[in-house]
Amino acid sequence: MKMLYYNILSVFTLQQDKALQQISTKFLDKFGIWTSGLCAIHCLMMPLIVVFLPLIGASFLAAEWFESVILSISLIVGLWSTLLGFHKYHRRVYPILGIVVGGVVYWNKHFVGESLEPAMIALGAALIIAAHVSNYRLTQRARKHNEALHLLDEQSQEVEQDHSKGIA
Repeated sequence: MKMLYYNILSVFTLQQDKALQQISTKFLDKFGIWTSGLCAIHCLMMPLIVVFLPLIGASFLAAEWFESVILSISLIVGLWSTLLGFHKYHRRVYPILGIVVGGVVYWNKHFVGESLEPAMIALGAALIIAAHVSNYRLTQRARKHNEALHLLDEQSQEVEQDHSKGIA
């Protein structure tokens, strides 16, 4: 009886872990796309709305530290999701490279001058978002492939069991 309990518990926790992994990579990629887009919009729209921020008590949105926090969150989430996708599902490096190169472009936008800064922001955001989208697609494709393999394995085991019952 104890063995049955442990088998049921192990199957339940395995299914629970698998569901958490699926939720976490899906959530992380979508959250990463959202934060990268928010960061790009923040950076590109700030010159237009900076005049109105003190009127609504949101002058902190124009602060350099706020931009750094949003960018840092975006990069941390990006690296986390792409590394998780790489390790658990697809073994493709280009989503990780997209996050890293996009982050480098973002962080160094101040060195190209004010006239090119919006282009650097757009390029960095595009690279980070493209990395999240490709990681999401690669992860989904790998999951579907793994599910199909698992289903085939279960079917072949059933056929073997039926065949062994018929012979014995």
